[in-house]
Amino acid sequence: MSTDNNRGIRTDDSIFDGDVICRQHKNGYRFSIDSVLVGHFLTPTNKSVIFDAGTGCGIIPLILMYRWKERIASIDALEIQPRLKQLADTNFRLNGISNKCHTIEGDISAVLQVLTPEQYDHTICNPPYYKVNSGRQSGDSEARAARHQLNGTISDFTKGCSAVLKNRGSAVFVYPAELSVELFEALAKTRLEIKRLQYVYSYPGNGEGAVLILVECIKNGGSGLKVLPPFYIYSEKNGEYSAEMKCLYQQEPK
Repeated sequence: MSTDNNRGIRTDDSIFDGDVICRQHKNGYRFSIDSVLVGHFLTPTNKSVIFDAGTGCGIIPLILMYRWKERIASIDALEIQPRLKQLADTNFRLNGISNKCHTIEGDISAVLQVLTPEQYDHTICNPPYYKVNSGRQSGDSEARAARHQLNGTISDFTKGCSAVLKNRGSAVFVYPAELSVELFEALAKTRLEIKRLQYVYSYPGNGEGAVLILVECIKNGGSGLKVLPPFYIYSEKNGEYSAEMKCLYQQEPK
């Protein structure tokens, strides 16, 4: 645990059996399972140039670089909150990936003010889900802005990702299953055609249905959709992580 007079208490958390360190604000925004799931849902092509829309502490680039470092040419990570942008910079430096991962302070709704159109092979996004006065409220302004659409709607995020994505490039999103219609409508308006879809459940036999969806889209991709088998986070109600979920946190074979 470390401290900084400007940011308060920070924690150094590890993933992949300690191979990756992710520094986070103890009382601010902290990454969740959503980011881990979406970070594993993208398979980059060789020499990929990737855009992360709303990077937070930089967790998604950390996952991508750990799994696919040799395939990735660079990752540009957009973040509107200065404190989180600085934290992502720190995480990239701590993990030795600053040569390939760079942060950009900016607003997704005005992304073409800081980036040029159609320059990325892939975009990836764990957007804020909830309307300003809905969903789980946080007393911390940093966490609230990361989870609620204070700085951009889902339409802003899909539009921004499409604008900077190359033709036939892929875009990956994670979103609550209960709000999936919002995401589908926003994607349809931005030429992002869903090609892979996976429903994420808390545990097998959960009568409450899916909690999240993972989607991979192709810009101007045409029709045709592959629905993947369901993914379970836990092995049972109040149980431990499923074998599939455990794999997402485990060290890569040397």
